[in-house]
Amino acid sequence: MKITSVLLSIVLSFICFSNLQAQKLEKSLLWEISGNGLNKPSYLFGTIHMTCDATLDKDILDAMDNTSLLVLELDMDDPNLQMKMLKGIYMKDGKTIKDLVSEDDYTMLSTFIKDQLGMPLDMIGNMKPFLLTAMFYPKLLNCPIQSIESELMKIAHDQKEEILGLETVEEQMKVFDEIPYEDQVIDLLRTAKDNLAYDRETFKTLIEIYNNEDIQAMDEMMKTDKNLTSSKHGDKMLDKRNKNWISKITEFSSEQPTFYGVGAAHLAGKNGVINLLRKAGYSVKAVK
Repeated sequence: MKITSVLLSIVLSFICFSNLQAQKLEKSLLWEISGNGLNKPSYLFGTIHMTCDATLDKDILDAMDNTSLLVLELDMDDPNLQMKMLKGIYMKDGKTIKDLVSEDDYTMLSTFIKDQLGMPLDMIGNMKPFLLTAMFYPKLLNCPIQSIESELMKIAHDQKEEILGLETVEEQMKVFDEIPYEDQVIDLLRTAKDNLAYDRETFKTLIEIYNNEDIQAMDEMMKTDKNLTSSKHGDKMLDKRNKNWISKITEFSSEQPTFYGVGAAHLAGKNGVINLLRKAGYSVKAVK
């Protein structure tokens, strides 16, 4: 379905923000994981899932050459991925947007969604509000959208490598049941009321920070973000998931050198993947 294919390519990027910083980190998106009994190093790479230029530099290509498994947040090679996602996009207990907003706000949202997406809100009003907001994200770029994950997958396919995930679709979609729908709909209303103005400006800044490979600045930026979903619920959006990933990274890396591609904002912070791996006994060094 069109809705699930759009969500599949963009939702990941916007569930990956943190609010705590453990220590100053170097400007780098690519990190080598070694030590703690590993025979060969694995690599951790911070991605951005929606960009104008998904070109991979030589360091990343070399790291892909030196690993034999690609692990993303989700197993994006799973042929049933869209079907699984579809099962998790709707609010529980039969709730709809009408239950969460005033009549005037519903009318405003209906007009906005019809103008932006070309479909009536009544048709998709039972979707989790965050996922409705995410459907507007392709409009934040004034270019054809490219995906870094897709580029990594192409290389893995060429190298005849398996592609796996750090979590399941069900686990990822559950996050948006744990975050109150009421907070999610506040973000949706703000997006509609300013006609994407704040989102465009914020994403422009995020792209600049990403291109500068400044994962610490990305972390700091989120502290003042207006979106409640990321700033108020970072423990659910990031911290809990990061902690769950460490055992998976340990398992994969002990079996074979692995290339991990996860949203860049997962890397920094007290509960970021870099710090958690170091606490687990690994050496995690920036690749320049």
